[in-house]
Amino acid sequence: RRSIINFGSAVAASLSFPNPSNAMGSKNRVDGYAVQHTDREWAYILSGQQYNILRQGGTERPNSSILEGEDRKGEFRCAGCATPLFASASKFHSGTGWPSFASPLAGVETENVNPVQAGLLGAEVRCGTCGGHLGDVFSDGMLYVNTPAFATGKRYCVDGAALIFKPSDGGEDVFGDLPPPKKKSAATGSPDFLAPPKINARDR
Repeated sequence: RRSIINFGSAVAASLSFPNPSNAMGSKNRVDGYAVQHTDREWAYILSGQQYNILRQGGTERPNSSILEGEDRKGEFRCAGCATPLFASASKFHSGTGWPSFASPLAGVETENVNPVQAGLLGAEVRCGTCGGHLGDVFSDGMLYVNTPAFATGKRYCVDGAALIFKPSDGGEDVFGDLPPPKKKSAATGSPDFLAPPKINARDR
């Protein structure tokens, strides 16, 4: 999901539209987790997009979460139970369209798979408190030079809608199921695609 890694050439090719994850083998998203709710309760607590990702293993479209561009200091927490999952210091821009992190906090649970599967298909990552699906981790971090992932060798590719960002400055929480702000034209205040074309004056 999201990437295929060729070990021979050490080149990763990202997939534009990944499939929903069915990782973790036979382990479901209920048994053994501290936070428990029925499916009906989760559907009431979470937004539609949060429920699809956290409880059903879905995947959001790339570049659809406001958190992909979030660069402030703070902590990324589970949208289902508020467990701290990633520190802002580990976040980097991978170019995939999903929030990416070089390393997790203790609240993240990683699927235990063999190295071949982990390299080719990645391993699912979940919230260790409620079992919510977060995304996948890939072993292609060294491809991202000058990022924290180069040092860890890992890229945690996470669905923004599964997260809530809590800024260190005490600002309002940012819910990852919100879309990124639309770019505005400086001249007209309208979206870029509605801005009039630039016309260069000709010398007479």
